[in-house]
Amino acid sequence: MTVYQMNTTTQSGLAVVFGQFGRAVSNVVLTIRDWNDRRVTRKVLGGLTDRELNDIGLMRADLNDLR
Repeated sequence: MTVYQMNTTTQSGLAVVFGQFGRAVSNVVLTIRDWNDRRVTRKVLGGLTDRELNDIGLMRADLNDLR
């Protein structure tokens, strides 16, 4: 009969801190990226005429909701 033994290891406190720091930095980067994407989208859509906006199913007032 084969017996499997699994060794469980725990992370050191330093590894946990670096992991949390990495996640925090990642969250900041993702937040900035999302903000910039919305900013660029608002700028591009703001340059369209009312007729062009209507063609894609938007009104000028809808641009204010892109937050």
